[in-house]
Amino acid sequence: MSNLPASVRRFFGKPFFSDPRVLCGLWLLLPVISGLLKINKCNNFLIFKGVFVHTWNGTPLYEPYPAEYFDLNHYGPLFSMVIAPFAVLPHPAGLILWLTVMSVLLYYAVGRLSLPWGKLVFIYWFCAHELLTALFMSQFNIAIAAIIIGSFCCIQRGRDATAAFLILLGTFVKLYGIVGLAFFFFSRDKSRFILSFVGWSALLFVLPMAISSPEYIVEQYREWALCLGEKNSENLLSGGQNISLLGLVRKLTGCLSYSDLWLIVPALAAFALPYLRIGQYRNLAFRHALLASVLLFVVLFSTGSESSSYIIALLGAAIWYVSAPWKRGRADIALMVFAFILTSMSPSDLFPAFIRKTYVQPYALKALPCVLIWLKLVYEMMTRDYAGMPVAGNLPKGDMQPDKRQ
Repeated sequence: MSNLPASVRRFFGKPFFSDPRVLCGLWLLLPVISGLLKINKCNNFLIFKGVFVHTWNGTPLYEPYPAEYFDLNHYGPLFSMVIAPFAVLPHPAGLILWLTVMSVLLYYAVGRLSLPWGKLVFIYWFCAHELLTALFMSQFNIAIAAIIIGSFCCIQRGRDATAAFLILLGTFVKLYGIVGLAFFFFSRDKSRFILSFVGWSALLFVLPMAISSPEYIVEQYREWALCLGEKNSENLLSGGQNISLLGLVRKLTGCLSYSDLWLIVPALAAFALPYLRIGQYRNLAFRHALLASVLLFVVLFSTGSESSSYIIALLGAAIWYVSAPWKRGRADIALMVFAFILTSMSPSDLFPAFIRKTYVQPYALKALPCVLIWLKLVYEMMTRDYAGMPVAGNLPKGDMQPDKRQ
């Protein structure tokens, strides 16, 4: 925890706050509380259950069902298999179990990062409120964050087949998982990864056919592609969507005439530039920085980003902050405080409602702190030396427990 301010180190160093039982208990308690409070206000979960029901019945997945829920489903046919165990349970039990499983998966994925326990403690506490925001929305973004971090950790440990599975699972459900391919260059057995990727692609494509039919699933994949294209257009100036750098610029200018590619293409170039520093690949801190960049990028450059998507981006910000092998300065601390206040706290009742409704929501300002953090992260990856942490080649292929040293 050496790159954390002394006051923060003292706070999180207290036995209560750094006790794994307390943290695990917190991340188990939050989904239960969220489920109990949202039993009768969980439209997203009703949509998710509908994916299974409509796949089972062979009815269209991407048409409105106003008698069941409002809005439309935007998840792939494979999601019918993911949600099935929760959809068949009685409603309260299914909802609470769904939220608990996602929270546990994310807690476990973060714990697999090769970081000292003290730094993991900071990540857990820093992201707890944003986790609660996502839980209130019953959002799959929690699982997406776990999938991205999990695919990174699997590649670090030489589990290429598992990494390929996770990447494709996220892709077939919500597309976001495809960003896990950014870690491909860190694979120690690229041939195995590619073969696994091909095999899992075929299996996951046909898996929903087990509860429907091949013709139905192929048609629903076509409909899914059309649905996502229409959704992208609808999101441009949507108040609850496009909470991203794309939306920030779009809503500040109010302009619809330009293409988002004017922002996306330079951003992709900036994202890719650190790959040229091949000599840094062996440094674990550099790899953690790339993970942080991926977690931020996937939210900041998607028109589908919403408030609950920021469990992904906030994890990226936290990993960026704690994983650097140098001491963070005041500017970095200020960025993290800014992110916690504006990104994490702005949707809550603790944040001034006038500011939220007048400025934050209409102009997608929730994205602003993460934009600044991502830009600084890219600059650091291009200019700083990440030596100082254990080299990646020394990581074991098997499981590795987090360092318990403070």
